[in-house]
Amino acid sequence: MKIAVSDTVKYIGVNDREIDLFEGQYIVPNGMAYNSYVVFDEKIAVIDSVDARFSGIWLENIAEELKGASPDYLVVHHMEPDHSGSIRAFMSAYPQTKIVASARAFVMMKNFYGEDYSSRRVVVGDGDSLSLGGRSLSFFTAPMVHWPEVILSYDSAEGILFSADAFGKFGALDADEDWACEARRYYIGIVGKYGGALQSVFAKLGGLNIQIICPLHGPVLTENLEYYFRLYNIWSTYAVEEDGIVIAYTSVYGNTKKAVELLAEELEKNGCRKVVVNDLARCDMAEAVEDAFRYGKLVLATTTYNGGIFPYMREFIEHLTERNFSNREVAFIENGSWAPTASRIMKSMLEKSKNLSYTAAGVRIMSALNEESTAQLMALAAELNRECPAEQPEEIAGKKFICKICGYIHEGEELPSDFECPICRQSAEFFEEVK
Repeated sequence: MKIAVSDTVKYIGVNDREIDLFEGQYIVPNGMAYNSYVVFDEKIAVIDSVDARFSGIWLENIAEELKGASPDYLVVHHMEPDHSGSIRAFMSAYPQTKIVASARAFVMMKNFYGEDYSSRRVVVGDGDSLSLGGRSLSFFTAPMVHWPEVILSYDSAEGILFSADAFGKFGALDADEDWACEARRYYIGIVGKYGGALQSVFAKLGGLNIQIICPLHGPVLTENLEYYFRLYNIWSTYAVEEDGIVIAYTSVYGNTKKAVELLAEELEKNGCRKVVVNDLARCDMAEAVEDAFRYGKLVLATTTYNGGIFPYMREFIEHLTERNFSNREVAFIENGSWAPTASRIMKSMLEKSKNLSYTAAGVRIMSALNEESTAQLMALAAELNRECPAEQPEEIAGKKFICKICGYIHEGEELPSDFECPICRQSAEFFEEVK
């Protein structure tokens, strides 16, 4: 695709419409984009490569942009093969080019491709810069966002952040879809465990005048950057993005499903604005995990199975806990024909999760709903509904001031001159009033 990031930065990546599962597990009906860029100055830097299956197309894109020139540098931000798979082809095509990466990236390069380019490499880390003539790329290490070798770079001449996998999303660049939905599923599934690492990176980036974000997947972001930073701050701090209740269930003979449907009906009838129901045996598991992190309340409903819990529920909870599921309210519905233990097992699986609260009401079904378990279900619905908003909350009186770096919003009549953003630690000068 022909994309001009700016007059001097061009897009040379590729769309992958052949892929069905990204990283062998994430359904990508609209494909993937493997992004790469070229920066023109007195010296030329190619930014990242693409999956090896698209080496030929990528090299053609480079040649078309360079018009006979030779690149001086290949900058490698991240070593996953979907971004590094064409390094060997590139270095063979351009034998004078130097390769720029972190020390750990060169170790991985040797492991993946049998070559670490010891005579042609430039090792960079925090605070290092690469001069291209009229501009420089400044580097920031970003370990565990989401691999240990990752670096980001910043071009101060145009305020461009080359963000590696941060701010990426599923989907080819020509996919007509909402950014947030597929970016959320991408972030939580792939980067979600490492929210603390991302917060550390945000602290390093504080104070930069970021005007454009160039990720390794998904579109180049050029407008309303506060929106993307705000969502990334919510996701990386495991905060609740929206009020709502997610019901995740498994059902063998349909009786647990009937209970879930009755609960959802009762919640909606009493005014709960958002109820999301996921049948874990049939839905996209990554979508269900995304929902659990998006909303504030989670109901887990399953059967006792082989002395444990139904396999899809076990898998679902494992996905949550390995991604640091926290700061939520959880309720349990269990079913068992003779010795129900599902609630106890589900709660024990969540023991390492931080800042979870549990409803006082719970539901135990002995094979099928009866008068007693239906009453428990109504009590659970009443408890969940007490804190579930039926209408949009009223706007808080006073002014709002937004941090231009991370999107944090301060509310009040005035912004104190000595105010410091609690997220990215920027001073009051980085805030502007929301009109």
